[in-house]
Amino acid sequence: MYRFLLTPRWWAINVFTVVAIPFCLFMGSWQLGRFETRVDSHREQQTQADDAREAAAEPLRDLLPVTTETSGRRATASGRYDAEHQLLVPERMLDDREGFYVLTLLRTDDGKALPVVRGWLPGDADAKADTAKVPAPPAGHVTVTGALQSSESPGSKGVRSGGGLPAGQLGVISAASLVNVVPYGVHDAWITATAADGAMTPVPPAAAPGSGLDLKAFQNLGYTGEWFVFAGFVLFMWARLFRREAEAARDQALGITPEQAPGGQAPGETTPGGQAPDDSGPGGPGDAPQKQSPAGAA
Repeated sequence: MYRFLLTPRWWAINVFTVVAIPFCLFMGSWQLGRFETRVDSHREQQTQADDAREAAAEPLRDLLPVTTETSGRRATASGRYDAEHQLLVPERMLDDREGFYVLTLLRTDDGKALPVVRGWLPGDADAKADTAKVPAPPAGHVTVTGALQSSESPGSKGVRSGGGLPAGQLGVISAASLVNVVPYGVHDAWITATAADGAMTPVPPAAAPGSGLDLKAFQNLGYTGEWFVFAGFVLFMWARLFRREAEAARDQALGITPEQAPGGQAPGETTPGGQAPDDSGPGGPGDAPQKQSPAGAA
């Protein structure tokens, strides 16, 4: 009854099923593992952020380059602010309010400059009334303490990656975006100052890239469900095809054949003589009334 399983067609179906289901389960488990890794990384980042607030500040040179372990750590750097290259970073949110960052480059003692976000102000970076509230950077040699951050990318949260910004504004805080703005080298990192001057509000440090519960983490969770659904769909289709073939084989064993047309012949079937059946019987074309000529009618 199940000899159809040995046909080449069913060999192909069985091989596909045996390969597809474990593959889907493996991919679903892998995506679930990626999601769990991001959750663990998020928890570790939260713990590190809490520890960083309490830990003593370290020299900037000891924390570079920025990694997921050093991101958010308190760093200190000494130098002089470059007041001529103070920049505003527009369209940045803080406490559900839109405003802008005030970024000033610190010419450190090692020669390179360090972007320092001195604080955040509410308002529009294009409005003179709002930018007039920006305090001037401290003069002379200063030591700045703040949370170390990695350079932003066009896909970072809150970043305005499009062009068209007026002079004195910056869309992405990174060494790559500053290379054509200032005539000196810039560290591939930045810090957000712990204390802010004037009416500015300190900017809280952001989580390291790839360590938080961002959109990619929930994409991994969605892909997990999709792969498991694919595995169930493959199994469902195999069971459905098997049931249909088994029922057809059972009907054939019981002598049940498909319903035939009247006269014992399937539609389109020819007679033993090789000709199509005659339609001249009752109700056929042979019984159609024939027109008579006027002479015949007489």
